[in-house]
Amino acid sequence: MSKKVGLIVPYDYKLLSIAAILEVFETANKLHQETEKPFDIMIFQSEEQIIEKQLFGYEVQPIESSDINLNLILIPAFTTDNMSTMIARNKKFIPWLQKQHQSGAELASFCTGAFLFAASGLLNEKLATTHVDACSAFTKAFPLVKLKPEETLTADGSLYTSGGSTSTFHLLILLVQKYCGNEIAVQIAKIFSIDLNRYKQSYFSTFRPNHLHNDALVATLQQKIENQYSTIEKLEEITKDIPTSARNMTRRFKQVTGIPPIEYLQNIRIESSKKYLEQTQLSISEIIEKTGYNDPKAFRKVFYKMVGMKPIEYREKLRVK
Repeated sequence: MSKKVGLIVPYDYKLLSIAAILEVFETANKLHQETEKPFDIMIFQSEEQIIEKQLFGYEVQPIESSDINLNLILIPAFTTDNMSTMIARNKKFIPWLQKQHQSGAELASFCTGAFLFAASGLLNEKLATTHVDACSAFTKAFPLVKLKPEETLTADGSLYTSGGSTSTFHLLILLVQKYCGNEIAVQIAKIFSIDLNRYKQSYFSTFRPNHLHNDALVATLQQKIENQYSTIEKLEEITKDIPTSARNMTRRFKQVTGIPPIEYLQNIRIESSKKYLEQTQLSISEIIEKTGYNDPKAFRKVFYKMVGMKPIEYREKLRVK
């Protein structure tokens, strides 16, 4: 019997996410050799959204009046960075998602779709991931969720989430494997050229310093770190002329940026080393020197912890040809 799969198309959805989800499930249907397709795919929107009865070639079901019990619900990524506004615009989906889960539906979110998923409360005390650059905002909004920023995907019981980029395909392949078997899952991985050995998304992370604040002392220290990161030996060198105690400076810095000054310095250095690895032919030793590290072993240890792979592996994967 076909599994009833519901794809929600909320406000602010990302078209690329919708396209990837539909393409993979339709491909699984085409590859399946049995007479009955494995997936019966349906589109769901709120009544106020529905303009036409068909969307992407599928009949649109209103969540308010639909009495269909689904086996699997898919939550796509969103285009907006204002997640609180997005959740408010799509609040009608929340009780529907809760009801469907209570009736036995499995739920899966892709990339920033995890924000709407978490707003339902269903991810509380559960493992989850989202786009690596959205993890900080996610943690602040949903502290009860056990967020795993480095993971490509998570599976906690009947609840699934994926990170950003091609992580969407990793979760889709996992779901296809569960419902259709390994053979079709491998065929789909080959069709879409998905690296099944990739389990981490941390090497796609980009450190983006927060400068949108009004703390002048913190801004001063940020500028010093960003301008002098390659020559700093001890933070005391650049904080001695800032008119406040080291303890107070650390407290204020962490409150404003989310991390202490030493971690900020490490992020700036590692981000710089990533650019050298991507864009130059400099040796690892030269890059270590240019980014302010004196101990190659310490550099490699920090790089692996923050990026999820060795420097040479990062260069092989992401170097601009």
